Amino acid sequence: MKIGTLLAAIVSLALASPRATPSRPSPSLKSPAAAGSFSKFVDDYFDTKFNYVPSRGTDAGFHQYDTKLEDRSRARIEARIAELKSFRARLRAFDRSKLSFDETIDADALQGDIESFLLDQETLRTWERNPMGYASLPGSSADSLIKRDFAPAADRLRSLVAREKLMPAVYAAGKANLANPPKEFTDLAIRMTKGSAGYFSGTVAQWAKQAAGSDGALWKEFEDTNARVVDATKDFAGWLEKDLLPRSKGKYAIGSANFLAKMKYDDQVELPLPELLAKGEAQLAKDYAAFVETAKKIDPSKTPAEVMKSLSNEHPTPEGLIPAVAQSVENARKFLVEKDLVTIPSEVRPRVEETPPFARSGSFASMDTPGAYETKATEAFYYVTPVEKDWDAKHKEEHLRLYNPYVVSIIDVHEVWPGHYLQFLYAPRFPTKTRKLVFCGTNAEGWAHYSEQMMVDQGFGGGDPKYRLAQLQEALLRDCRYVVGIKLHTQGMTVEDGARVFVEKGFQEPANAYEEARRGAYNPTYLYYTLGKLMIQDLSNEYRAKTGASLKGFHDAFVAQGGLPIPLVRRILFRAPAAAAH
Repeated sequence: MKIGTLLAAIVSLALASPRATPSRPSPSLKSPAAAGSFSKFVDDYFDTKFNYVPSRGTDAGFHQYDTKLEDRSRARIEARIAELKSFRARLRAFDRSKLSFDETIDADALQGDIESFLLDQETLRTWERNPMGYASLPGSSADSLIKRDFAPAADRLRSLVAREKLMPAVYAAGKANLANPPKEFTDLAIRMTKGSAGYFSGTVAQWAKQAAGSDGALWKEFEDTNARVVDATKDFAGWLEKDLLPRSKGKYAIGSANFLAKMKYDDQVELPLPELLAKGEAQLAKDYAAFVETAKKIDPSKTPAEVMKSLSNEHPTPEGLIPAVAQSVENARKFLVEKDLVTIPSEVRPRVEETPPFARSGSFASMDTPGAYETKATEAFYYVTPVEKDWDAKHKEEHLRLYNPYVVSIIDVHEVWPGHYLQFLYAPRFPTKTRKLVFCGTNAEGWAHYSEQMMVDQGFGGGDPKYRLAQLQEALLRDCRYVVGIKLHTQGMTVEDGARVFVEKGFQEPANAYEEARRGAYNPTYLYYTLGKLMIQDLSNEYRAKTGASLKGFHDAFVAQGGLPIPLVRRILFRAPAAAAH
């Protein structure tokens, strides 16, 4: 998945400082609009949102925020909650019957965005319960300035210095705000923070040296500021390990009511919990049976787990991991073009690189693309998570087994062609500001997961059952997330119990299974992969039946709408009013 998507789940507590004066021309957040109009509301909403999360403003392509960093103090959090309640009242005051069709779609999307934030900050209070947001923000906010060439390197270095000066305050806010988080969250935060210290002293410093060039004063200012950041990061890691971890005894479960509220606000899915769980369990049973049947075709003398293990015997070395993935990714694009399954709007390719240390929160691969308003930088990054140096030999091998050529080919589909990367290539073309800047899991992750089965169904892998088995293992992985996520948060399941589900039903290596189950503790609704896939399959069948469109016709229509909740996409595709949508 896109790193921004994953980090949004982790760092939704991120807060902002006052807006900076731009040092270079930047896309404007505002457009000419009459006071009281819906377009004025949209402008105001995103203006205050990126004041609140300026590093995400940078990611979106609004470079007036490059010198600012999120303010995570309690006062700023409470002020933002009040601000969002004001926006909620403004939105409710609109007479929806007088808005245009596109405005009603965007109004519903923004209503969900507001309610989701308030649930997270005011009800779940993740800023008191999850140290991962504090651990990841400094590194991610530096990364967004150094990895893309949207301005001269020296200018970006000046922005980085300004942003780094604010980083120790993020750690201080974490120390002040955090109270009794779950142990699972603190464990991950320690890993991320320790990795970040090395990131600042290594990758960031090396880039800054080149960016400063002959400007000795700029280099000296960076050196002094960066040294303070490294010290603060190490100090925070020590505090997490020695102070917070021993008292991290909180519960991660958010409960049934909050779980269903998240589904409603994030994805516009409103199903009773038993029905929602039954849907996931049925899909898990279906894919499990197909996996067993496919494994028999490959080698009937072995158990399904042994067959999958035999596929993963062919895996890269730690040093060969990135080159192996880079070599494989072009095959998926070639297949897309040959089969004419979707319009590809750009020839630009992503770069395959290691997942940055601050983002190694349990994912194995992710996509990071330029924001919809980025006017110059085109760099996109397909991140692959390497082995950690402190892992034992068994853990390293289990991790690398995931990257066997068959599973990697399916991951390539999910992350790049035609998954996340293709969808985000369309982002600058999305028809409204809201659709450029708001997305949800059942759409973005659902589309990427839908693409895996669609590609194999269309012949990707040349009919080799090993590719179908890999696709089914990826499906089982997402099905297990679906079931485990619900049970972790509504039925008292432990992370250890969840890990066993991933091993027994998802054919995952034990180390990877634990990482997957632990992710569910902080990402409750990661059922959006399978649920979104099923919703998109249903929409595809309905759209093609009603319009006579080809599969490519549906794909082009779907990816052109943005990452909106799928019920809203359905309304757009059929020009259906809200009352008729389902």
